Amino acid sequence: MPAEVAFNIGPILPWLDLFGIAVFAATGVLAAARRRQTFVTAAFFALVTGVGGGTLRDLLIGAPVFWVHDARVAALCLAVALAVWITPERWWNDRTFDWLDAAGLAAYAAFGAAKALGYGVPPVPAMVMGVVTACAGGIIRDMLAGEPSILMRPELYVTAAALAAVLQVGLTLAGLPVLAAGMIAVAAGFALRAAAIVWRLGLPAYRGGKRGD
Repeated sequence: MPAEVAFNIGPILPWLDLFGIAVFAATGVLAAARRRQTFVTAAFFALVTGVGGGTLRDLLIGAPVFWVHDARVAALCLAVALAVWITPERWWNDRTFDWLDAAGLAAYAAFGAAKALGYGVPPVPAMVMGVVTACAGGIIRDMLAGEPSILMRPELYVTAAALAAVLQVGLTLAGLPVLAAGMIAVAAGFALRAAAIVWRLGLPAYRGGKRGD
């Protein structure tokens, strides 16, 4: 990783990246567990969900694929899979799944945008990379589990990721330290997603009704 890139995203890396990976890995395990799959399948879901969005982001921005060069990432996904697997099933209901997903969505969107910006990606594509980072893993998870895509949920989802990514890029370019911008971006993205979960907020659909995004 170039020195200037490491400087730009260094303070945010251990917090937002690993946190987002962990919570998305947990949602992957839960998706497999709800399908009564084996631990091996659950661990695979954890890894794919945890690294899916970041892998696509790194390929698009020309960065080394992060988890291939950092042994902590795969180990973290497997540890999360084991932790979820051995804890009581009653702890992991649909509501828990939604809240974990919301936290991972906001954290990963902010980090993805920050990393893209650090690699010299222009502001608008960097925002898009934040959304890709946040959403791609969940899309892959749902496809593998045979569940309706997160994109088709009735309440706001992609919009919450976009808010976090836009704030991360905008506040960073305005001169705010990357970590401070990240904390604000994550809080805002999580708050919007939380409001959507609680009050089922959605954008107007084509020719009436409600839809997600």
